Amino acid sequence: MSSVSKGDKKIDSAPSSKRKALRVNLNDNIYGTFAEIGAGQETVRNFFRAGGASGTIAKAMSAYDKDFSDAIYGIEDDQRYVTESRLKRMLTHEIHLMEDRLSRKKYQNTLFFSYANTVATIDFAKKFKGHGWVGVKFQLDPLEDYNEIILHIRFKENDAKLQQETLGTLGVNLVYGGFYLHDTPKDLLKSLYDNLDKDQIEIDMINFSGPRFAYVDNRLMSLQLVKNGMTNAVMFGPDGNNLLPAQQLYKKNILTLRGSFRPVTKVNMDIFERATELFYAEKSVDEKNTKIIFEITLSNLSAEGEINERDFLDRAELLCSLGQYVMISDFSEYYKLVEYFSEFTKKRMGLAMGVYNLVQIFDEKYYRNLSGGILEAFGKLFFKDLKIYLYPLKDAETGDTITSETLKVHPRMKELYKFFKYNGKVVDIDNYDPEILDIFSRKVFEMIKNGVEGWEKMLPEGISEIIKDERLFGYSKRKFLTKK
Repeated sequence: MSSVSKGDKKIDSAPSSKRKALRVNLNDNIYGTFAEIGAGQETVRNFFRAGGASGTIAKAMSAYDKDFSDAIYGIEDDQRYVTESRLKRMLTHEIHLMEDRLSRKKYQNTLFFSYANTVATIDFAKKFKGHGWVGVKFQLDPLEDYNEIILHIRFKENDAKLQQETLGTLGVNLVYGGFYLHDTPKDLLKSLYDNLDKDQIEIDMINFSGPRFAYVDNRLMSLQLVKNGMTNAVMFGPDGNNLLPAQQLYKKNILTLRGSFRPVTKVNMDIFERATELFYAEKSVDEKNTKIIFEITLSNLSAEGEINERDFLDRAELLCSLGQYVMISDFSEYYKLVEYFSEFTKKRMGLAMGVYNLVQIFDEKYYRNLSGGILEAFGKLFFKDLKIYLYPLKDAETGDTITSETLKVHPRMKELYKFFKYNGKVVDIDNYDPEILDIFSRKVFEMIKNGVEGWEKMLPEGISEIIKDERLFGYSKRKFLTKK
């Protein structure tokens, strides 16, 4: 049993913020500091009001003045204040003060913690709704190292006072979750919205670290954010750590390749390489200021019913091994994805896709929920600075290669298609490898799963070894031996 339970005085469990704060306050072993910048001291206020706060709060502070803040926490390289690095400095600085100023002889059974947030609430013009970083660094045993939960939020409310109250509720949920729900990170994640609604606040990034979270895969936590409707899209990098989409995409040229990547094949990488060459050749594209993303939709992950988390991690493992940035989104339609990117950049964007995907874009059934139908969707899609880089399809029956010149859309869509095609919005990928056009991820997946030989040659170099070594996608050496 965790030492958190020692000295925890029993009270009726209830989800309210007051009850959560009171339970923490009545635990004699929990003691820490609150440092809040940008939206008042809304989190610590809940603990003060709950009663018994003297047993929990060692210090509460708000260094609003920039010079004071810099004097306490140091100056950031980018001289910004609402950043992840600033939050981490705050958490670490406050923990060091606790350790330096409080004797372990007196507090030998005490679990130290520091809670911090650095946020910007809505501006007076109400054009920028605000965002911020929130985190907690805490012990679950006095002899253990610290655990840490860091998240990024985007405010949705149009009133600064409401945003402050929302932040205070979220902070209570985070501190409470760290101490009482750490054994079930998925439940902890969901609990962050206790007494809150998703139209009040968005959580678009979260990272768990420390000894008690050593088993937590942060990519899986990213998936949970989208699955639970806490955000529309998440990103993680080649190292598997979660990234903030807004930070990664801000004022960037963006090239996106959507697919199942189950597993990633030679065709996927050929599309990626050829589309990248065409994208970089554009005059308006700065190679040094470009972000290339492999995107998987939530609907693709749940195509067979419930989301298979192991299957998701298998795909992520391979893409990360290839050094790629991965995005998980709930944007089934491409126009929604482009709209999302447009929140962060006005620079040239590119979508790399196959013929089948382009034909689907011109299918009216996907836009029946829009009052303006397909024309409204295309206004959002093509009137941005966007180009589609089209990879050909080999017709399974005739063997012909289908390109933008020969693909067939619905008769009603012909003229619309021609308009965008001949205005340079659709560009054919010509220098493709014709020898690999009949490779499909689903075919490779079935071969791996059923123990059929020959799938290795359909994958990029080194990928088959990873699948075998880590037994991804249900690979079993025994299946192939049995087939022989």
